[in-house]
Amino acid sequence: MVTVTEIAAALAAIADPSGGGNIIETARAGGIVAKEDGTAGLVLSVDGLAKDAAERLRAAVELAVRRVAGVTAARLILTAERGGEALAAPAAGPVPGIRTILAVASGKGGVGKSTVAANLAVALARRGLAIGLLDADIYGPSVPTLLGIGARAQLDGKRLLPIAAHGIKALSMGMMTDPEKAIIWRGPMASSAMLQMVEQADWGVLDCLVVDLPPGTGDIQLTLAQKLKPTGAVIVSTPQDLALIDARRAIAMFAQVHVPVLGIIENMSYFACPKCGERSDIFGHGGAADTAAALGVAFLGEIPLDGTLRAASDAGSPPAAGDDRHGAVFAALAARVADAIGI
Repeated sequence: MVTVTEIAAALAAIADPSGGGNIIETARAGGIVAKEDGTAGLVLSVDGLAKDAAERLRAAVELAVRRVAGVTAARLILTAERGGEALAAPAAGPVPGIRTILAVASGKGGVGKSTVAANLAVALARRGLAIGLLDADIYGPSVPTLLGIGARAQLDGKRLLPIAAHGIKALSMGMMTDPEKAIIWRGPMASSAMLQMVEQADWGVLDCLVVDLPPGTGDIQLTLAQKLKPTGAVIVSTPQDLALIDARRAIAMFAQVHVPVLGIIENMSYFACPKCGERSDIFGHGGAADTAAALGVAFLGEIPLDGTLRAASDAGSPPAAGDDRHGAVFAALAARVADAIGI
């Protein structure tokens, strides 16, 4: 049976955001109870903390308590010095420690969705946010290449350890399988693997987990929506009608499963010749903006078709990590997404 002493010891590892020691020493956490059924409870004061700081602290406390051996459930009561009344806990996601989940999707393959997801994650991290990136494209994982990760994911007990790169934590089937071998799984197996990489991995405390979904509207997308309840979704498309037809299907799918679509990003929007500077609309231009307007969703921005961007991505050096014009493009996209998702 779990004890109050064990729970208090776990909480003593969390520093008080206001300083003065850990949350046990400062009495920010108290009233700890441990029940025979494994339920642990405590009172957590968020007095003097801004909303974001309070949410981060709540997530860290819940995660620490749940990791104590024998704990089956954590119950937190949040209070502030306003006449001693109890406050409602900040909205928590379905995964302890993960504040929001952002799905990055496309109706079809080949539109650069994974490149956008990886760079969006890096750009969000550069805003000072704690960001994770899950490569949910089980059959065609590309995040290890995009981030330049050659290491294999490790286990700590029964928990997968995401790999840190470019200021984010990332996890992909490509970090656990032979890159020369095909993954031949039926849909339910792939969906189960995706869930395990979210729920059984040590993500720590995240402001947002960016999920790079496979193209289409299949089992993995449905499992994500039903089990993990993303805070929102971003749709990536190229400008031509063929891609936008499938992008509309992706938007319709998220509407059916009650996941808000935050907007559309137009990738490969135009090509600027590196020699003469002339701009060419190889795939047309503005189709994503027109589709967004027609469907009543936001148009988040456009990304050019550029050889240097492609080369950097192939080399595992995300353009979003830099301060050049490509970094500025992804920084602007990240700002709009952060505002839309509330982080």
